[in-house]
Amino acid sequence: MQTQNAKIDVLFESSWEVCHKVGGIYTVLSTKARELKKLYGDRLVFIGPDFKEDADASTGFIERKTLLKKAASALKLPYGITLRIGRWDIPGSPIVALVGYEGVYAELNRIYGEMWKEFGVDSLHAYGDYDESCAFAIASAIAAGAIADHLKADPAKVIAHFDEWTTGMGLLYTRMTRPQTATVFTTHATSIGRSICGNGKPLYDYFTGYNGDQMARELNMESKHSLEKTAAHQADCFTTVSDVTARECRQLLDINPQVVTPNGFEPGFVPGAAKYASLRKAGRARLLRIASMLTGREWSDDTFIVATSGRNEYRNKGIDLCLDAIDSLGKSRPEKDILALVLVPAWVKEPSGGLLVDLTDEGYTRPEPDFTTHRLNNEDSDAIFRRLARLSKENASERVKTVYVPCYLDGHDGIVDISYYDLLPALDLTVFPSYYEPWGYTPLESIAFGVPTVSSDKAGFGQWVLSTFGGSASTGVEVIARTDSNYDHDVAEVASIIRRHALMPANETAALRQAAAQTAKSADWKYFIARYEEAYGEAMRRRDERLAKA
Repeated sequence: MQTQNAKIDVLFESSWEVCHKVGGIYTVLSTKARELKKLYGDRLVFIGPDFKEDADASTGFIERKTLLKKAASALKLPYGITLRIGRWDIPGSPIVALVGYEGVYAELNRIYGEMWKEFGVDSLHAYGDYDESCAFAIASAIAAGAIADHLKADPAKVIAHFDEWTTGMGLLYTRMTRPQTATVFTTHATSIGRSICGNGKPLYDYFTGYNGDQMARELNMESKHSLEKTAAHQADCFTTVSDVTARECRQLLDINPQVVTPNGFEPGFVPGAAKYASLRKAGRARLLRIASMLTGREWSDDTFIVATSGRNEYRNKGIDLCLDAIDSLGKSRPEKDILALVLVPAWVKEPSGGLLVDLTDEGYTRPEPDFTTHRLNNEDSDAIFRRLARLSKENASERVKTVYVPCYLDGHDGIVDISYYDLLPALDLTVFPSYYEPWGYTPLESIAFGVPTVSSDKAGFGQWVLSTFGGSASTGVEVIARTDSNYDHDVAEVASIIRRHALMPANETAALRQAAAQTAKSADWKYFIARYEEAYGEAMRRRDERLAKA
């Protein structure tokens, strides 16, 4: 395949999660940046939202006003759009443009009307984060065009890549105002597919009977779905991250992605052996001390620590199944102490007061409730909190306890105070039995750090493991089969897997950790980045066909 390197003057990629750590897309962008940078150098420009009023919200942004020929000060953008340019402090240190989009709000109704006339996008039923997403997306499209002009880029050699429905309006704005720009649109999860699952509907048993437009009306998702579907159809190249989601796009968006771009991982995030050992020791000491304070008993150094993490989607991410498996495990009276962690961000109010005192002042009064490191603003409606509250009363097992850590592990949460990647080495096993998971970065991150994991065949990552390695447990990854009718079976299977790992001899555990790390190497971005080059080439080819027909 011929490289697209020489054919591209500037490559923009716009996402709500550029320098803004809120979900899995942040991991996609931040881990693939180095490989993209190798191909395109400083012709690669990421575009993200500018949170000038909240410096902590812009993760890793280092302002450099001279970049892009001083575009930040030279450009005068419409609608009060502002621009800050710098580097992203991640492997590869790519150029980043952060756009301030507040002034676009006043233009939204007019632009929505134009989008209805031009593309049939229905913004009438919008609510929630729709307006903010569209304001940012439009601002990012305008900024990209202005930067390309400022750099005197050949219009035929500019690519604008937009991630997720939240930037779909930017793609359509680009199509309308700069038709020579080749556009790429990636959906990491369809908004309507996620909503079907989140509302407790069976996605798989009735999959071929679902109509995306009909379900959008039923679930009050019309505007987001309309925008996402239109962007997918109007993009010069439409991509998604896995064959699982490609099937979903065919059914719910009525389009087959031109290219599937699986998510890789950046090995530079994994520490060397000496640092790894230090992190494992420090992380385990901290976690076991927290557990001791919460439960009122000591946890020995050889306690088996299992965890789940990721987005707070109780059913979609299989958190419900994970908690039920741990409950089942406790009732079976295992032969070893097992500490289960739920590392899932929620609406945190504050660190648990009693626990905070215990950790800082060496005092001891068992906090209430005794299963969470932080108090929430919505404890009566948070599904994880409510389930653990019941389990803490019903499960009398002293050998199996669950601790809820409902905050972003950025190293400054007030209790754990260790970042997620620095905490991963402390774990013995991770469990991600997802019901709905377009890719699934958490199990890939886990094995990259040498921690064996459980995934599901409804996750893109799980499907990749099955197709690449045949699903052998010797890879450090066990893939369970999820359907709409085998929940109890999967609960028992996950409980059995945890017990087996907990009782595994030390030499087998060490071998499995090495195998997990080896498996992760096959998902290095250096193997997957070619799919992006394919997508860029396809976008330019289809753009040329589109313009020839105009």
